[in-house]
Amino acid sequence: AMLRGGVAGIAESRFENIRRLRDSGINAPIMLLRSPPMARVEEVVRTVDISLQSELATIREISRIAERMGRIHDIMLMIDLGDLREGIWPNDLIPTVEQILQFKGVRIAGIGTNLGCFGAIMPTPENLGQLVAHAYKTERLSGRSLDVISGGASSSLPLLLEGRLPAGINNLRVGEAILQGGVETFRDTPWAELEPDACRLTSDIIEVKLKPSRPIGQSGYDAFGNQPVFPDEGDRLRAIANIGREDVLVEGLTPIARGIRVLGASSDHLLLDVADADPRPSVGDRVAFRMSYGAMLLAMTSEYVEKAPMHDVEDFSGRKMVQITA
Repeated sequence: AMLRGGVAGIAESRFENIRRLRDSGINAPIMLLRSPPMARVEEVVRTVDISLQSELATIREISRIAERMGRIHDIMLMIDLGDLREGIWPNDLIPTVEQILQFKGVRIAGIGTNLGCFGAIMPTPENLGQLVAHAYKTERLSGRSLDVISGGASSSLPLLLEGRLPAGINNLRVGEAILQGGVETFRDTPWAELEPDACRLTSDIIEVKLKPSRPIGQSGYDAFGNQPVFPDEGDRLRAIANIGREDVLVEGLTPIARGIRVLGASSDHLLLDVADADPRPSVGDRVAFRMSYGAMLLAMTSEYVEKAPMHDVEDFSGRKMVQITA
């Protein structure tokens, strides 16, 4: 669907998913988002078109393997602009590029950076302007133009829309804005063109009972080492859905139906307050949730959550939906 929508390629960090993409007939360019362990360097050269790299030892090994296979592997050299995840320090750019240019099996196809994913440092015209300057330095050293200057991920989209993205940046690695409609990128003013309900999680209700709102007995620790505190709201109608912390980040779930609240979860039981729901759910009904980025990440990678594209099903607003079914 993303390729039909016009994306230039697919970016992925897991070899298992890359293998599935190739086996399913996807021939579009694939970018490896995470530097590989040494034992899987040959798989990088064989299966992906470009990979994000920041360690000379890894780049040297990629070059050696690529030369042996008669190939030249494209890399995007990552620069750390302050988020403190992957990337070479800017002061090390020139000596690093000079060494990479000696490797015959790799080509510096691009320069990129990561912002927001670890240190919560937001993209700005200033730090992305530094990225462009580093790209120009790399071009002068190599004597070649770079194919890609990658200015981050979905968090850089607001700058693009405001016309403040520095000239020269020609690539963004966008995921959240596509899958979640940018609800975590455009927190204050959503971008109307994006679809916030492209994916949802649905789960079956397996119990509905009237119970006290506070547990009864001596309080200790729950299964995850926490000491939860429950307000006394009297007797409330509660429901249990068949999903839990093994499958999803519970704190990232927002019930779509009004009057339903998430109370918490164990490994495989999700507790809901449904006293204010209208209509009140029954055993066998399904309950649907919107997911935060963290919740979607866990649900998408859980083997216990069925991923079912529902292209022929329309939701209440008439829009086409894709459902993740638990």
